[in-house]
Amino acid sequence: MMREPVPELSIVIPCFNEIENVRAITQAVTREAEQHAASHEIILIDNFSTDGTRDAIRALCAEDRRVRGILNNRNYGQMRSPTHGIYQARGRAVIGMCADFQDPPALIGTLMSLWRGGARIVLAQRRSERASPLLTLARRAGYAVLGRIADYPVLPNVTGFGLFDRTVIDTVSRWHEPEPFFRGMVVESGFPVALVPFDRPERAAGETKNNLASLFSFALSGLAGSAKALLRLPILLSLWAGGIAALLLLAGLVAAVLGGPAWPLLGCAAAGGMFACVLLFLGLIGDQVRLIAERTRGVPLVVEEARINFPDGA
Repeated sequence: MMREPVPELSIVIPCFNEIENVRAITQAVTREAEQHAASHEIILIDNFSTDGTRDAIRALCAEDRRVRGILNNRNYGQMRSPTHGIYQARGRAVIGMCADFQDPPALIGTLMSLWRGGARIVLAQRRSERASPLLTLARRAGYAVLGRIADYPVLPNVTGFGLFDRTVIDTVSRWHEPEPFFRGMVVESGFPVALVPFDRPERAAGETKNNLASLFSFALSGLAGSAKALLRLPILLSLWAGGIAALLLLAGLVAAVLGGPAWPLLGCAAAGGMFACVLLFLGLIGDQVRLIAERTRGVPLVVEEARINFPDGA
């Protein structure tokens, strides 16, 4: 049997309760891909929707063999499911985008043009977005904190919408991250990044799946995955506590020699010394946990209930 040729472009669209958008976004993306790519595939990965999205995906796959479906057997969250979909893409270039039209399909041509010009990673960078002041403030604070402690450059207002060369996908997929912060991983890979500013429109239909709680959880996962220095923070704090304890001990000894009240200072020095030891051991344990986690990865990102229209062996 002849093996299906590798498409030039794969477009991966994660879905969760997107019955009002999934057909429209698939049709819009198809139109753009037919204009800007020699060949393409569209992967709709559903994260256990309950509103009929899964049936809509099956229908779309039946209408067009270039549309492929992955149906998860449960909801695996906002990071694991989209990343798994990207890893299943076979295209020489892979675009990841949302199903709600907040990632405009009209930008596909721009992303492809920059990729053909040599860019390995092309990320859309949000210039503006209509959001509540509280959500805007929370995002700014998150970018500020992550930018100070992350192990690689943090690009503010980059949502994950972008294009990734096959070499980038192959590189980061080998890391086997159990909770992949994909937008950070691609930057961490070290490939040059091209940015495309855009004004993010409002959601076309349906309700947003993001709220402060989900964004906070997403931010924590990003911090844990991209800022290993956090695990060593207790060690640094132990040095500060140990230094203060040493000064208090010295002051207590001087007070004892001079006949002053030494016991309060010596007691504080002892407590500070114990606190420094506890922090030191916490830091060392945290670093060991990090090493263990890095050496024992192997949990699948998702378990698939079904996949539709994928070539044999893919």
